[in-house]
Amino acid sequence: MTAAPDHKPTFSNLSLTERLDEAMPMLLIPILVVLGFLAIGSPSSWLTLTVSGLAMGMMIFIMASGLTLVFGLMDVINFGHGAFVSVGAFVGVSVLIALGDWTGAASLLLNMSAIFLAVVAAMMVTGALGWGFERVIVKPVYGAHLKQILVTVGGLIVIEQLIHVVWGPDEIFINRPETLKGAVTFAGAAMEKYRLLAVGIGLVLFIAMRMVLRRTKIGLIVRAGVENGPMVEALGYRLRMVFVGVFIAGSALAGLGGVMWGLYQEVITAGMGEKMMVLVFIVAIIGGLGSVEGAFIGALLVGLLQNYVAFLEPKLALVSNIALMTAILMWRPQGMMPVVKAK
Repeated sequence: MTAAPDHKPTFSNLSLTERLDEAMPMLLIPILVVLGFLAIGSPSSWLTLTVSGLAMGMMIFIMASGLTLVFGLMDVINFGHGAFVSVGAFVGVSVLIALGDWTGAASLLLNMSAIFLAVVAAMMVTGALGWGFERVIVKPVYGAHLKQILVTVGGLIVIEQLIHVVWGPDEIFINRPETLKGAVTFAGAAMEKYRLLAVGIGLVLFIAMRMVLRRTKIGLIVRAGVENGPMVEALGYRLRMVFVGVFIAGSALAGLGGVMWGLYQEVITAGMGEKMMVLVFIVAIIGGLGSVEGAFIGALLVGLLQNYVAFLEPKLALVSNIALMTAILMWRPQGMMPVVKAK
């Protein structure tokens, strides 16, 4: 009689210490929120900063989620990801400017319709750009990390220069749609309407991505490809097509993030995506390669920490996220929730 195969213990069979270690990444967010409250002292200031941090984190997550899947599934270090953020912002803002009558109307329906059309246009353009980027620039350097860094940085520079050609070299200032201007007051705290919208969009997108990855066949293939690509190919699936699809989806999400970040900052520049790549890579690294859940937690930690530290000690804000990444990697060298081992 053959022995039954060993199975990985389920969460319910783990010891208390093992359960705490497993759940700790998810507990970091409430722990940071409580520490922020104790350090800030003022409930109204704390609530305002928390909403701002969550909004910032959600937008970083949108930009980083596609990159972390590309990292995990394709083993590609794509420094050109920031170019999709910039292009998405410029395309989306161009649509919003063209729909000035809609964004200037005191109608939530017209305002949201304008944003929706801007987002759709940005995602379509950046998705198509991502397909071309993968075909021309990334495909020839699969498996060669140094070459990937060189050619994707070159692609980033070229696309930034093309933005200068099409839209000009100057930064573009934009106004948010009329009904998203200003703030709402709750418990004495002023919370900007747009930041509340950003939190909602980020949550919906995270839930949708989680459901797609866990409840659909394509999601199963993607997750299996991240963990063991050769085995998935041996089963007859065309993982190469999945690679391209994930790259296009990641590029489109970067475009969505670019539109939202542009409206958040109310100004866009050709180099905005390049500047965001520092935070995006920090999130992808501390979350764990290939992990959408890890990227989500990491992005919220980055957003909350930067807002809390900027309020308490502005001079330390620039290094706070580097310190966060260092601490997490010393604790878990492969990130908080890695799907694949570091390569």
